[in-house]
Amino acid sequence: MESSIVELDGSVMEGGGQILRVSAALSCITGSSIKVSKIRAGRSTPGLRPQHLSGLQLVSDLCSGVLQGGTIGSTDISLTPGKILSGSYTADTHTAGSVCLLLQVVLPCALYTDAASQFCLRGGTNAEMAPQIDYTVKVFKPIVEKFGVHFDCDIRMRGFYPKGGGEVTVSVSPVKELQAITMLDRGNITKIHGRAFVAGVLPFKLAKDMSTAAVRTIRKEIKELYINIQALQEKDKACGNGNGIIIIAESSTGCLFAGSALGKKGVYADKVGIEAAEMLLRNIRHNGCVDEFLQDQLIIFMALAKGTSRIRTGAVTLHTQTAIHVAEQLTQAKFRITKCEDEVNNTTYIIECQGSGVSNPNL
Repeated sequence: MESSIVELDGSVMEGGGQILRVSAALSCITGSSIKVSKIRAGRSTPGLRPQHLSGLQLVSDLCSGVLQGGTIGSTDISLTPGKILSGSYTADTHTAGSVCLLLQVVLPCALYTDAASQFCLRGGTNAEMAPQIDYTVKVFKPIVEKFGVHFDCDIRMRGFYPKGGGEVTVSVSPVKELQAITMLDRGNITKIHGRAFVAGVLPFKLAKDMSTAAVRTIRKEIKELYINIQALQEKDKACGNGNGIIIIAESSTGCLFAGSALGKKGVYADKVGIEAAEMLLRNIRHNGCVDEFLQDQLIIFMALAKGTSRIRTGAVTLHTQTAIHVAEQLTQAKFRITKCEDEVNNTTYIIECQGSGVSNPNL
């Protein structure tokens, strides 16, 4: 395990919480200490927000580490990791901060423990500026399992902006090492399904309006498939009021794509449905094998895996470039991005990574 300190500028590239999540997780796994300065420097509220802090504290607990600068609004932190210990952990943002982002930071770490670990994560399950929990379970989980990752996720309570109050329990099994993956051939879209939900005092009609508008929008472009978007009223398992939609497309080769949107005060329900549908269509037009949201979430697993991973994507996002930048500083992984044009002028990119092949010393 390394003893040198890796210094990172938290304001570069995407300049947000992602730099913290990737660097904290890799610090925990590799044993390198990190120092991150200028955290979220360009944001309207610079420094750590509650969800970033809960995520850092969770990782620090998991690796018996020492976290300095761990306060709300802090723009400089350092993490000195110790040994990763399996067990039961709780993280609570006490806000609508995303539980999915908490899972993003802790999941890679939990793979390198000596036994299965349980996490109780509290906050927002369906929150803006973060994956919805349905995305994490239906899209992220099946794809990340290709690396050899195994986790279960139980949605105990849904929580929305501004209250939060959501809760998910996650159990993660350790691995000896992760395997590289190849996703180059998208195949055809074979299935489109989803869920449109309302919770709390919001009328069920909103769910039906979101679903109908989404189906109508997709129909204009994809005529041959049956599209099933269930309208649902969340009863006992929701805290507060919220509405939203997630639509998932599956391909013949097992690729998954999603479009999603959340309702906001004063926004018509059909607008929300159309927004999600357009997002899905945009993500299946480019012929890549992952959508724009999965792209950056897979980088850390590619970096840790043994062997060379290759993934075909649409335009490479700033989040992805940022995750690569951090992963290359904290591991031996080497990334390369190649642009490809096909016969009908579809531009895709292949993200290739020679993984660092980190092996679990605790197993």
